[in-house]
Amino acid sequence: MFMSKNRNVFAIGLFLAMTGQAVFAQDAADQKPATHEPFEQRAAVASKRAAEENSPVPAVETFHSGLIDIMKEAEILGFQGRIDRLSPLMGKTFDLDFMASKTVGRHWRRLSAQDKLRWAEAFTQFTTANYAGRFTGFTGEKFVTLGVEDAARGTRVVLTKIVVPDGEEVQLNYRLVERDGTWKIIDVYLNGTVSELALRRSEYSSALKREGFDQLLDSIETKIADLKKKGKSEG
Repeated sequence: MFMSKNRNVFAIGLFLAMTGQAVFAQDAADQKPATHEPFEQRAAVASKRAAEENSPVPAVETFHSGLIDIMKEAEILGFQGRIDRLSPLMGKTFDLDFMASKTVGRHWRRLSAQDKLRWAEAFTQFTTANYAGRFTGFTGEKFVTLGVEDAARGTRVVLTKIVVPDGEEVQLNYRLVERDGTWKIIDVYLNGTVSELALRRSEYSSALKREGFDQLLDSIETKIADLKKKGKSEG
């Protein structure tokens, strides 16, 4: 099961260890679902579009299915085994390079090509290690796809919910963009509105401005090392 017994923490874990609180202003409209209608009404409309051609739904369901499989084998796989299984799954379903670039905001353009590569690699490693450290078993959790709706700049939002045994249902939406005919996840919204990408950008871009790139990279690499150390000692 997920590490915490809090019924909502399972969903929060999908936010890849967010630590910021503020939502950045730039592109704020792009980071929110396309409408403020009640979720039930949105889901009813979106469900009619889920089966259309070129739907982003399969990408999200591939991720959910793969994550559940890993959770079911979590103890056998161990920490490194979960990383090994998660890496290709997330590489297939997420645009992690794009997400990495957005997490440092306008500073991305100022980084050298080498530093961009270093940051993208560190961001990917941290994201994967964080999943591996959080999803350590399975107690009957279930993902349910509710539908699809349009979002800004040609992206789409797949509406889903998590059904947690002995807990409440939690809304979890994914924003996707099409890359060369393949849909990729570029953001996750907890409770339908709280953007992971926005929170990370608030945290990382502020740290980069305040402390510089090398210090920011060192802090992420330290977090990765801590996750691996904790993972090796599990059980």
